[in-house]
Amino acid sequence: MISLKKISILLTFFLFAIIHSQTEKQDSLIADFTYLMRGKIYKSTPTYIHEELFSLQVIKDRAFFISEKSLKFDSIFQSEFQKVSRGGTAAGIDFRGKSFPKSKFKYAIIQSSKSIQYFENIGMSLLSYNEPIITNWKLTNESKTINSLTCKKAEVNYKGRNWIAWYSTEIPLSYGPYKFTGLPGLIIKISDESGDYDFELVKSVSSTEIKGKILTINKRRYEGAKETTFDDLQVAKKNFNENLIGTLANSETTIAPGSIENLRNIQKQKLQDLNDQNSIELAK
Repeated sequence: MISLKKISILLTFFLFAIIHSQTEKQDSLIADFTYLMRGKIYKSTPTYIHEELFSLQVIKDRAFFISEKSLKFDSIFQSEFQKVSRGGTAAGIDFRGKSFPKSKFKYAIIQSSKSIQYFENIGMSLLSYNEPIITNWKLTNESKTINSLTCKKAEVNYKGRNWIAWYSTEIPLSYGPYKFTGLPGLIIKISDESGDYDFELVKSVSSTEIKGKILTINKRRYEGAKETTFDDLQVAKKNFNENLIGTLANSETTIAPGSIENLRNIQKQKLQDLNDQNSIELAK
């Protein structure tokens, strides 16, 4: 009998195998940052603060933002995929004893000077939508020091929340966490006024250590996506969570009879979590 964990892992593995080919030359990094996100992610538990680390990897003309748990998940899968490539089969993969980290935020975001690209896997499909960069920042004369960096204050109303950002021109990169870009320096810290969400820079790779490093985000996270809109992506996510069993059946995954009830419980929990989300974006 195949376990539910293995069903999920094998689905991801086959998607990885379809999209991933031999290693290609990748872009060289010019900067690598880590942000700690603290967020009240569920409306029903406003006192619970979820913490998760995110990676912001910068190349010549754009930056990639993704959860570090997603990076670790892909790293484990790549290791297993390479074993199969050396002569094994997917059915022979042994996942016992392996820990697969799961992010609460399964998206990848690409920031550039012109647009924001959002990517997320919904079931077996990679969906993407584009947005313009934020241009309505209000710059102020207020400044303070954060982690030895001189920072300036900026404010913006974005998607229904008022945000306060602290950026540093000492790092002349107009990037930041999530979709926050467009300031004359790297965003060091940004929080919404309600106290629901906060992103803060907690680590950076030095210029000497960055030499020779390349982008570590797997291309299956952002290549070959089907273009959609923000609204249609939310609909697709809801439909997938409402029909998890049907999606698995359509992918020709064999579901043991004893697993059906467990799958129904997982589907119910996913829908509850989706409806309970305290989203970063409250409005269009």
